[in-house]
Amino acid sequence: MYALVDGNNFYASCERVFRPDLRNKPIVILSNNDGVIIARSNEAKALGVQMGSPVFKSSEIIRKHNITVFSSNFPLYGDMSNRMMTILRTFSPDIEVYSIDEAFLKLTGYELYNIQEYGEKIRKTIYKNIGIPTGIGIAPTKSLSKIANHIAKKFPKETNSVYIINDNEKRIKALKWTKVGDVWGIGRRHAKRLQAKGVNTAYDFTQLSDTWIKKYMSIIGLRLKKDLLGTPHIYLDDIKTKKSIATTRSFDYPYTEYNDLKERITTFAFSCAEKLRKEKQNSGSLMVFIHTNSFNKNEGQYYKNIIIKFAYHTNSSIDIVKYAIEGLKRIYKKGFRYKKAGVILMDFIPENPEQLVLFDYKNPKHTKLMQVIDDINTKNGKHIVRLSGQDLKKTWKMKQENLSQKYTTCLAEIIEINTINY
Repeated sequence: MYALVDGNNFYASCERVFRPDLRNKPIVILSNNDGVIIARSNEAKALGVQMGSPVFKSSEIIRKHNITVFSSNFPLYGDMSNRMMTILRTFSPDIEVYSIDEAFLKLTGYELYNIQEYGEKIRKTIYKNIGIPTGIGIAPTKSLSKIANHIAKKFPKETNSVYIINDNEKRIKALKWTKVGDVWGIGRRHAKRLQAKGVNTAYDFTQLSDTWIKKYMSIIGLRLKKDLLGTPHIYLDDIKTKKSIATTRSFDYPYTEYNDLKERITTFAFSCAEKLRKEKQNSGSLMVFIHTNSFNKNEGQYYKNIIIKFAYHTNSSIDIVKYAIEGLKRIYKKGFRYKKAGVILMDFIPENPEQLVLFDYKNPKHTKLMQVIDDINTKNGKHIVRLSGQDLKKTWKMKQENLSQKYTTCLAEIIEINTINY
């Protein structure tokens, strides 16, 4: 059996742990720079607040219904996620952390347990220890546990937020209840094709022939069908290294000059290289992109990206910045007001053993230099040592007008308790 444990409205729940006065009240969480709504509580959803909408488009609803707005506090959310996953590891050694608020547990050897009680124990332990409400779906396969989780969260009173698909009757009923577009692994493109064929539910999908599914959805679609039929074909993933590392930012004001963009791209590439070294990886290529403000229809629009292939794999900040600037030179176009830019590293290989090439040799001094820079910045502060192309006076700061405290990660911002002497 597999259990999918999912934090309910995770970002909003993290805020409510330290603001219990906001329970049962509408909350929205904004993206970096307070631009877009990226999370909503159920109360905000019921009021019509749209996910992914620019916040200014929902300003009237927010004002009218007195919705509490938070800037995204990722240090807090990440720490709360780590605490939740640590608790889950005490319930099963086989765990796959699927996202910041979701994890699959493989319940092998729990056949003699009362699984309903075990699921409720998991929920109660998480809520007692960190205050995050969860929904739990349990089933013979991962895809069915996803569906069971949806049912648990849709009908919390009837299921006590834990739903188990443990027989064929429950499986068929759950599949007929689930829309095909809501099936884990079926994206919008496949959902449209399936609906055009008259496939509207997960059950309808399982009735399609293997030949048709393999032709139009490849072997992955066929594995999904078998999984939904109750035979495990999708397993817990092994821990994988990252496939890309990105640093992207929206600017506090539009940039028009090349040198301003060059400084930002240099800083972004430097940051990516630091992250890459922490992963003990080397990169063989990167993407640089720049674009204007797509929401401002009164200005000229320009979006461009380019992929630069390195002469050799490297994690040197000096090398990576050099290639990033080369990419910027090729795509920069004068006369536009740029609102966002970014650098994405790709094509990773392990740092050791080192792969050698015949004619292009990287500077061996860079390795020791990067170690020294990382040590200094770790001990003394993130921005102490930089490259000459970075503005030494400029520290990136996102617009976060509604940022809550870093209650669990910053000693200066922990909760203060006022005691009363009687």
